Amino acid sequence: MSQNSLRVVWVYPDLLSTYGDQGNVLVLERRAHQRRLDVQRLDVRSDQQIPTSGDIYLIGGGEDRPQRLAAERLRRDGGLNRAVANGAIVFSVCAGYQILGHEFINDLGQREQGLGLLDVVSTRGEGERCVGDVLGDIDPQLGLPPLTGFENHQGVTHLGPSARPFARVRFGNGNGTGDGTEGAFNETVFGTYMHGPVMARNPHIADLLLKLALDVNALPPVDDRWYDALRNERIAAATQPA
Repeated sequence: MSQNSLRVVWVYPDLLSTYGDQGNVLVLERRAHQRRLDVQRLDVRSDQQIPTSGDIYLIGGGEDRPQRLAAERLRRDGGLNRAVANGAIVFSVCAGYQILGHEFINDLGQREQGLGLLDVVSTRGEGERCVGDVLGDIDPQLGLPPLTGFENHQGVTHLGPSARPFARVRFGNGNGTGDGTEGAFNETVFGTYMHGPVMARNPHIADLLLKLALDVNALPPVDDRWYDALRNERIAAATQPA
């Protein structure tokens, strides 16, 4: 990768793009182009091999059976794990987030092996489905403003010792464990339950991925008025009394 060129891989859009999470790819591309970065986008379907030379990999949410199929194919393929071993950045949402962990409960009610890229284990909650707007504070070490997003999941995700919570929720459920955590991350791999799509609501997440991929501390500023208007609207909605 040159300093001004990035390879962005959208993983399995035919299986894991149920809740509009493909918008994350569009936002990431747009943020890169605004900085005059050259972006090569690869949409990799589930019958294709995962390239190992990407810089940023994005994975969206999906329903239970497509999630199981995606996990099976990603395990057999092995390309995403090799890409992470090469230093690639991964950002995953909902079903994609669970797949990156050690295991989750599939549509057959069985434990399904994940990719082990995040130290998390996901089970299925016994209570009401987690649905609605979420507001939280992203881990301070990432230096990002508050997180806003929309959750729609039955999953409960428990973090192991090598995973840090991506955020702490003020409103909403997040990981569903009752401890206020939302998502998880390590040095190069990120997971969240937030839809929205989350990068349209939180463009600074896209900027974080760009900085990590380029190994830079800062990016040139861009006009964020549209994003700020959307963020303010959704944060206000989340804080309104029910």
